[in-house]
Amino acid sequence: MTAAAANLVDKFPFDLQSFKKVKLDPSKPKLSSEERDALNYNIHLLRDAMVYFTAFGSARGVSGHTGGAYDTVPEVCLLLALFEGDADKYVKIIFDEAGQQFTFLDVVDFVTKRLAGHRVATQYLLSALEGAFDPKHLLNYRAANSKLPGHPELGLTPGVKFSSGRLGHMWPLVNGVALANRDKTVFCLGSDGAQQEGDDAEAARLAVAQNINIKILIDDNNVTIAGHPSEYLPGYDLAKTMAGHGLKVSVAQGEDIDSLWGAVSEAVSYKGPAAVVVKRVMAPGIPDIEGTTHAHDVIPISSATKYLEKRGLGELAKIYAEIKPSMSAYIYRGVSKELGANRVVFGEAVNMVLDTLSKEEARKKVMVIDSDLEGSTGLKSIHQKHPEVFISSGIMERGNFSAAAGFGFDEHKFGVFSTFSAFLEMVISEITMARLNNCNVLSHFSHSGVDEADNTCHFGLNNMFADNGLSDVQSFLYFPADPAQMVAIVKEVFFHRGLRFIFSTRAKVPWILKEDGSRFFEGSYKFIPGKDDVILEGKVGYVVSFGDMLYRSYDAVLACRERGLDVGLINKPCLNVVDEQVIHKIGKTGFVLVVESLNQKTGLGSKFGTWLLERQLTPKFGYMGSTKEGCGGLWEQIPHQGLDPQSIIVKIKQLSQ
Repeated sequence: MTAAAANLVDKFPFDLQSFKKVKLDPSKPKLSSEERDALNYNIHLLRDAMVYFTAFGSARGVSGHTGGAYDTVPEVCLLLALFEGDADKYVKIIFDEAGQQFTFLDVVDFVTKRLAGHRVATQYLLSALEGAFDPKHLLNYRAANSKLPGHPELGLTPGVKFSSGRLGHMWPLVNGVALANRDKTVFCLGSDGAQQEGDDAEAARLAVAQNINIKILIDDNNVTIAGHPSEYLPGYDLAKTMAGHGLKVSVAQGEDIDSLWGAVSEAVSYKGPAAVVVKRVMAPGIPDIEGTTHAHDVIPISSATKYLEKRGLGELAKIYAEIKPSMSAYIYRGVSKELGANRVVFGEAVNMVLDTLSKEEARKKVMVIDSDLEGSTGLKSIHQKHPEVFISSGIMERGNFSAAAGFGFDEHKFGVFSTFSAFLEMVISEITMARLNNCNVLSHFSHSGVDEADNTCHFGLNNMFADNGLSDVQSFLYFPADPAQMVAIVKEVFFHRGLRFIFSTRAKVPWILKEDGSRFFEGSYKFIPGKDDVILEGKVGYVVSFGDMLYRSYDAVLACRERGLDVGLINKPCLNVVDEQVIHKIGKTGFVLVVESLNQKTGLGSKFGTWLLERQLTPKFGYMGSTKEGCGGLWEQIPHQGLDPQSIIVKIKQLSQ
């Protein structure tokens, strides 16, 4: 933050201590005028503050998920008021099936109330209200090392008491909490997106079967990342689904505090599992993004400014112009200045393959299925150019992967599936079934590694888990180094039989260059599955890398060569197949160093040493991978893990001695 900006925020401009204490009794379903006024005051206070500080994330060039947190402020205020009324009746944790947890400490009695949720902005706002940190610190939202990452974690952020991870994972756990506290009521905030995950259907059945006293408050705003569930899942009706499982169901208008309280009080008074389906447009009252998919992410500066002006707080928006994104000034050797998004290029490369087919042939031969992430994993361009092969689906990775596999059950047909690498762990069993059925599936797992990841729960670290078959079956794991190699790989393997996995990062990467400045993976380059690429020959030892770590390793190797240390570099785009020629070449030198951004416990490095020993090759061996919880920010994750070029140089020097 600049000095000018610091002067504008001498103190947090919202008086969080003015949050009004309200006590609600569920046996009284009608609000008094005093209760209504106090609740509406609290809602406006928290929403105004939330819009204000989450826009700092937008100014920094990072994401921040404003919409979901903003939406559920009325539910949060009601539940906090319930806890004030008779705290002994409740487990004072408002769990959230959308993700993580946030904490609230009553401003009068300092009674801890903990909330969970993907609604990260609420977590941090209420932690500041609790006194866990100075509210001014909220203006460092999403900044690296601020302890305010996109997905907060236990032990990192003051006031955070709980980590729950990814979308739709909480309701089953909350069932267990309720079973451990049968004499109390347990609450869980939900969403129409999270309810699409299969875990929630299982949780609903158990809740009804055991008559668990759990209350699910579902924000039904008809918006997910890729669109509107009412359009891509036209039979999807939350109220009917919950009732079909056997829960008591009420429907409320989320922006009508009387309607919302009437439904919540009815659910709380019911002895058993109950759901309140809360109808609202997403981000109500926020200009430009209300009711749109853009509200899922961080609020744009222009929308925040309009909102604050509408609320009579326009002067506060002046600070945004003073906030600048934090950029890495490091200049890498051996690569282009231009950057390309491999996760986007995947879809473009698939289009290149589909362009060789007629529309009818493509429709019969290929099916591409999305899991609400088409804009993030490259499938959007396929949807736009080849809608004949595309299926828009919901947030249900297990079922979608299996649908792709089922389409590829015919040996002449091919399913294409995509999601984030962090979610690969959710489909391991489905991968096994697809392999046992000899299905043809090309899977693209983006957001791999740690580069520019939201934080730990969204790190894609355990890619090798995809190769979980026996040794008589080969499922290739591909991790291209740059956009040119992504195109080469997709074109080569698209119509190969069996399971194939392609990985990419969230962050953009440069093109790898030859010594003459031309692109390494273009021109005469031919990708051969299972073959490694010798980027540089070396005499004293070799660095082996892939994906987003190849260009960083390239820089480190070139720096060492400039200092007289003749180090070579190998790109290993196929992670789980040994290139016998290359491994014998490098295994007879002084050292081998594997550099990756995957989990150091489960990644390539954990296997490569064994491969060397199996061949009686005994160079000095080292490997570098991700070992730490995240630090927030974007590009800062790589140096935080000790994977920057300077750290690689230090390791090379150690091994070469």
